Amino acid sequence: MNILETKLINKYFYEPTEFHVLKDISIKIQKGEFLSLIGKSGSGKSTLLYILSTMDTDYQGELLIDGLSTKGISNDALAALRNEKIGFVFQFHYLLPEFTSLQNVMIPALKLGKWGNDEIEHRAYEKLKLLGLEDQAQKPSSKLSGGQQQRVAIARALINDPLIIMGDEPTGNLDSKNTRIVFDIFKELTEAHGQTIVAVTHDDDFAQNSHRIIEMRDGAIKS
Repeated sequence: MNILETKLINKYFYEPTEFHVLKDISIKIQKGEFLSLIGKSGSGKSTLLYILSTMDTDYQGELLIDGLSTKGISNDALAALRNEKIGFVFQFHYLLPEFTSLQNVMIPALKLGKWGNDEIEHRAYEKLKLLGLEDQAQKPSSKLSGGQQQRVAIARALINDPLIIMGDEPTGNLDSKNTRIVFDIFKELTEAHGQTIVAVTHDDDFAQNSHRIIEMRDGAIKS
């Protein structure tokens, strides 16, 4: 089943002059797939990720998430859809330094408002456990190593059981050891838990070991 699909997406920038940044992008992403988006800087991969994640709605064409078209949906409805169905992992973890690991992981679920506080705390703890961080649950995130902070960010992305995890250079700030740990976590999430992951990466090893690569060049899909 296609979790995510685009139909002939075109995107233009108009400042300082008109520039055709994405050209006729049509892709289908299946449930449980681990997909890497690669390409040189300026190839359009990050622009495409922002459209796939519904954060950019200024384009031509159509985006379907879980079979539903996002065309004409209000910004509030899109924000709710994002919070429920999409988890984000960025190059920088964006954790609140004064909050504990557990509190950071709980934030998207508190925002979603689907469960009570006790249930959210339990879920957050379970996600930390999945990532081997249960012993760091009560530690302020500022006291964790870089690799641990990125794993907390992944646990936070997982808290609402999203359909898709979107990664924007998720290992871009990590050394090779922690890059491997994060990659192995992603691989296990897809293979053991059926999680769908779409990641923009400059890391060739990361991309080559994912299930599928989409390479972009000059705003179009090369392969």
